Amino acid sequence: MIRERIQYLRALMAEHKIEAFILPTADFHESEYVGEYFKSRKYMSGFTGSAGTLVVTLTEAGLWTDGRYFIQAARQLADTDITLYKMGEESVPSIEEFLLDKMSENSILGFDGRIVNAKFGLNLKEKLASKNISIIYDKDLVDTIWTERPVLSKEPAFLLDLKYSGKSTAEKLQNVRQEMVKKGATVHIITTLDDIAWLFNIRGNDIAYNPVVLSYAIINLEGAYLFVDQEKFDSKINEQFSNDQITLKDYEEVYEFVKTISKDEKVLLDSKKVNYAIYQNLDSDIKVIDTANPTVLFKAKKNPIEIENLRKSHIKDGVAFTKFMYWLKTNVGKIEITEISASDYLENLRKEQEGFIELSFDTICAYKANAAMMHYSASNDSNAVLQPEGLLLVDSGGQYYEGTTDITRTMALGEVSDEIKMHFTAVLRSMLNLASAKFLHGCIGQNLDILARGPIWDMNLDYKCGTGHGVGYLLNVHEAPNGFRWKKVPERDDGCVLEEGMVTTDEPGIYIEGSHGIRTENELVCHQGEKNEYGQFMYFEHITFAPIDLDAIDVSLLTPVDRKRLNDYHADVFEKISPYLTSDEKEWLKNYTRAI
Repeated sequence: MIRERIQYLRALMAEHKIEAFILPTADFHESEYVGEYFKSRKYMSGFTGSAGTLVVTLTEAGLWTDGRYFIQAARQLADTDITLYKMGEESVPSIEEFLLDKMSENSILGFDGRIVNAKFGLNLKEKLASKNISIIYDKDLVDTIWTERPVLSKEPAFLLDLKYSGKSTAEKLQNVRQEMVKKGATVHIITTLDDIAWLFNIRGNDIAYNPVVLSYAIINLEGAYLFVDQEKFDSKINEQFSNDQITLKDYEEVYEFVKTISKDEKVLLDSKKVNYAIYQNLDSDIKVIDTANPTVLFKAKKNPIEIENLRKSHIKDGVAFTKFMYWLKTNVGKIEITEISASDYLENLRKEQEGFIELSFDTICAYKANAAMMHYSASNDSNAVLQPEGLLLVDSGGQYYEGTTDITRTMALGEVSDEIKMHFTAVLRSMLNLASAKFLHGCIGQNLDILARGPIWDMNLDYKCGTGHGVGYLLNVHEAPNGFRWKKVPERDDGCVLEEGMVTTDEPGIYIEGSHGIRTENELVCHQGEKNEYGQFMYFEHITFAPIDLDAIDVSLLTPVDRKRLNDYHADVFEKISPYLTSDEKEWLKNYTRAI
């Protein structure tokens, strides 16, 4: 099937005299996760991961993805004639290098300019100029092949009440305009859906797990334009937007509208986020101020109301997960439980919590060797039956009106080997080390990542992903610009200074292909601590509360400091979660949060 689709694509390419065609994992807004309509790369390659770019020439095809998906991609690309290119590995060419090597002089590169960001498109144009390669960016060739393509989402939007957002749209727009003035801009183009949702205090259901609304925004110093399917808005939203001088226009109008922006304007945009088609439609004489959207930093620094709400959402989420862990530990081996049925049981527990809206991502429920794939997704073909042995890794989260949650726990379902206990204990120590950090303001995630990786590097092991990512507020579970990783990665913009109010996950892990995967994840809020002659000190607050499985720990490998950190954390878990449990669950939790 995949081979036939690739051949069909090549026939269309030949018809348009295109020698190479690029299909990224993207929608018109550079979203990390995309709606069903936009999953053309998945349709053409069979690879289901959330990150990857397919490049097809008339004779070859390759897929580039990152370390989270190496194992999964290798399996899914088998028998497709698509070569896997492991990004970041030695001797692996970049997409630009591949195209420069494979394409002929005076040939044509094609892509849909709405799903390729301007920076990547402009970089390709520059790199390929040495061979006089031209670009066609108005071809969605997959649309011809994908005859049963889903339609664009028509899901309704809703306003986020001030008691949840903590700041009005008018105030947020004022802050954005102040930043525009500082940067010398008169017009600001925003296409990223989470930035738009945050700025206009709207949420929707256009992408699974990400409560955003397909839209574009253009802001000037007097008003704002929002390009959206207006059928998604009710009278309450329309009235609020009218009060805030926000003009509504149809979703597709943005491409013609940007052509009308005067060449005398100074346009602020992020070329890594604005798509190539919009960028090319701007008058070439317009001065472009290419920088991150001010909203990125604004929304990353949660305000006091958001933080207080987040604490509430994590208690709800912790109650659901603790009930799940109790059910799992007391029933495994007695009733049939599979990866999928366990995942469904946990989702139902979340649905019981007041204010729950949906999951924040597709739950990863991975037993034994399946957990070695960091972003494993159970299917009917792979759905393992859980036995009273080995490890189960569950990475999950929820969207609540009070915020977004993301938690991972790895649980022993019975006896595990000494090696697995050693690995589990190292991951635990890593998570606690980072969570306990005290550091001076000015540090970025790269300064602190060694605290997490240290115990794992001591064993000559590593994990091929970051240690943590920013989390939105009732928004995307992955949010720039904060994160933890040991080196700068071009495709991840998460190297900013850690500021008060930022929420970041702390999730080190160990993944042994064919054997097991271990991850322990909490969310942390960054706070200001003491300020003295050395500067402003910072620290983290745990806001995730659920037990860490004592059955999988080798206590002899814990230092006294490790034990105190774990005992203190578990005391907090019991205090915050136990009031919402049944007597049996409470007694179980008391045992699983006992001091060691």
